[in-house]
Amino acid sequence: MTTLTWIVLGVVALLLVIFSSVRIVKEYERVIVFRLGRLMGARGPGFLMVLPLGFDKTQKVDLRVVTMDVPPQDVITKDNVTIRVNAVVYFRVINPADAVVKISNYMYATSQIAQTTIRNVLGQSELDELLAQREKLNQMLQKIIDEHTDPWGIKVSTVEIKDVELPEGMRRSMAAQAEAERERRAKVIHADGEFQASQKLADAAKIIGSESATLQLRYLQTLTEIAADKNSTIIFPFPMEFIKAFMPKDK
Repeated sequence: MTTLTWIVLGVVALLLVIFSSVRIVKEYERVIVFRLGRLMGARGPGFLMVLPLGFDKTQKVDLRVVTMDVPPQDVITKDNVTIRVNAVVYFRVINPADAVVKISNYMYATSQIAQTTIRNVLGQSELDELLAQREKLNQMLQKIIDEHTDPWGIKVSTVEIKDVELPEGMRRSMAAQAEAERERRAKVIHADGEFQASQKLADAAKIIGSESATLQLRYLQTLTEIAADKNSTIIFPFPMEFIKAFMPKDK
């Protein structure tokens, strides 16, 4: 081989070494560098050069928020009701080095912690509390999961319970309870209306009874209202006091 050939091969080899040492790190990524097995820290974003030929090993970590669907969990509540719960967890990596060094798979570990925490927390709550105070339980779940994942460089921002599936028998019982509650409210409202109406009628009767002319005016008003209905026959009580004026007086 000629000298020119050796030069060309050397240049090609040098270019290959340089290209293998180049890393382009995106804005939402960080590269964890291990040099001869030792952690050198997180690098990026932008252009990055590492040692070639296996001296440096790199691993990329995504810093964006991850939306993780928690698989449906069968939970027995404190009042012995079996339910199935679906939830979602929002988290992100805030310390890339810890997420790589302190845990082998932070995605899988976060998912398992979320599932276990959901079963434990909801298992200590009653069904009514789960249905009525979901926001409180969401905050409790977020706090517990975040405490477990914090040593791994993970920040859990939100935990939301998406759906609670109840057994068919329990749904029928709750529907019957809700219907009975609506009937109870309707009866209470109706009774309260009757009571208020009776009070007003009693007040009106006192006013009408105190003035004799008031009763006569009410009588004429009732005649006017009946006449407006286009009735062919009107039966209306006639006061006997009007007739007594025309009857002969006893001697």
